[in-house]
Amino acid sequence: MLLQVLIFVAGLGVLSWGADRFVYGASALAKNIGISPMMIGLTIVAMGSSAPEIVVAAMASVNGAPNTAVGNALGSNITNIGLVLAITALVKPLVVSSTTLKREMPALIVITLIAMAFLFNGRLAHVEGLILFGMFIFVLAGMAWLSLHVEKSDPLMAETVDEIPSDVNTGRAVLWIGVGLVLLPLSAHFIVDSAVYIAKYFGLSDLVIGLTIIALGTSLPELAASIAGVMKGEDDLALGNIIGSNIFNLLAVLSMPGLIAPGLIDPDVYNRDMYVMFGLTALLFFFSFSIIGKKQIGRLEGSLLLVCFLGYQFWLFG
Repeated sequence: MLLQVLIFVAGLGVLSWGADRFVYGASALAKNIGISPMMIGLTIVAMGSSAPEIVVAAMASVNGAPNTAVGNALGSNITNIGLVLAITALVKPLVVSSTTLKREMPALIVITLIAMAFLFNGRLAHVEGLILFGMFIFVLAGMAWLSLHVEKSDPLMAETVDEIPSDVNTGRAVLWIGVGLVLLPLSAHFIVDSAVYIAKYFGLSDLVIGLTIIALGTSLPELAASIAGVMKGEDDLALGNIIGSNIFNLLAVLSMPGLIAPGLIDPDVYNRDMYVMFGLTALLFFFSFSIIGKKQIGRLEGSLLLVCFLGYQFWLFG
C-alpha cells in the first residue's frame, strides 16, 4: 500500500513537471516561428494548465475506468474554484479588471450547463464526447482570434506576454516537447494504476478517487501558478488560469471518456457532483460581477468558497 502511495505521489510530480516542460518547449517553438506572444499565451499556455487532467482522463478511459475520468473533470473544476481560487484570494484579494475575463466567465457558465445536460441522463455517449471535443477546438480557435483583437490596454495581455519563455533555441524547444510527450502518458499510466489500487484498498469508488486525490493532484499546478500570479500583481492572469482550466476540463477532459469509453456513469455524478460544480461556478460568476460594482474576489469570498469545498469533502467521505 505504501509503495502505491509513493508511486502515485511521484507520478503526480512527474506529470506536473512533464506538462510544464511540454508547455515551455511548445511556447518557445511557437515564438521562434513567429507566432504572437498573446496567441501563445491564450492557447498553448492556457491549454497546458489542463494537460495533466487531459492525459489522466484519457489513460483512465483506456484502462476501463471512465468514472475516474469524469470525476477528474468535475473534481478539478470544484477544486480549482473551492480550493485554488479560495486559497489565492486568502493570500491576496484578486481584482477583476480584464475585459477578456468578462468574456470567458459567461462562456464558462454556458459550457458548464451544456456539460450538465450531457450528464443528466446518466450516460456519456460517443456523440457527446465528439461535441465536447469539437467545442474544445472551437474555443481554441476563438482564443486565437481573440489574441489578434484584444485591446492593447488589457492587463491580461502584458501579464500573458511576460510568461512566454525567451532566448530558447529551436533545438532545445523541440527537446523539451519530446520530454513532455514521453513523461505525460507514462506518469499518467502509473497515477491511474496506483489510484485504482488505493481506491480498492479503502473501498472507494472510481468516481470518488477521481473527484478527490486525482483532482487535487492535477490541480496543484494551478494553485502554484495562481499564488505566484497574485504575488506579482498579475490578478487577471491568476484568475484567467482558473477559468481557462475549468473550460478545458469540461471540453477536453470530459470528452475523453465519451470518446474512448462511452456508456453509463456513476449516479452520484448527476445526483450530487455536477450540482456542486455548478454552484461553485455560479458563486465565482457572482463574485466577479458584483451588483454593487466591487469587482474583487477578497478574503471573505475566498473563505466562503473554502468552506463550501471542505463541506463537499465531508459529504463525500461522510
